[in-house]
Amino acid sequence: MLSLIRPAVVLTLTFTLLTGLAYPLAMTGLAQGVMPRQANGSLILRDGKVVGSELIGQAFASQRYFHGRPSATSTADPADPSKTVDAPYNAAASSGSNLGSSSSALADAIRERAAALGTGPAPADLVTASASGLDPHLSPAAALVQAERVAAARNKPVERVRDLVQRHVEGRSFGVIGEPRVNVLALNLALDAEMP
Repeated sequence: MLSLIRPAVVLTLTFTLLTGLAYPLAMTGLAQGVMPRQANGSLILRDGKVVGSELIGQAFASQRYFHGRPSATSTADPADPSKTVDAPYNAAASSGSNLGSSSSALADAIRERAAALGTGPAPADLVTASASGLDPHLSPAAALVQAERVAAARNKPVERVRDLVQRHVEGRSFGVIGEPRVNVLALNLALDAEMP
């Protein structure tokens, strides 16, 4: 019996050390050595202070800023932990809404978001949440739809705001992966720098 148990215990300990300790430490060391900025969250600093990450969206409510894609993340209700409340861009609870295409709640949310935009047909990424609820990017069309509102709130020419959006369009990764996109936080930081 001991001859059967001993190899099982040794293999369990060996693979625990390899896959639970050695491999994660090696990958962490490699990541810190090769790309430390990305390994530490792609944080964006302004005046030595962290203002966000290139990888996680933020809630911008002011009319003076471009708004990101809606977030469906939530957190436990402080009054009743068995329930949840909306907590936009909550990185500790990354998830989509899990509402199907036949959901009346989803259809109502989309109609409400589209009506709030008031600009006619809205790009899908302005009225639907992403699968993670943390998407930091918008399509160029979704950013351009907001240019008029932002220009009016800042009392700046709309063409100047549209030009800023165009300058912040990121192309496909490696020229073929994904779609052109605009990082909302980077765009809003540039907006504050160029049009305070």
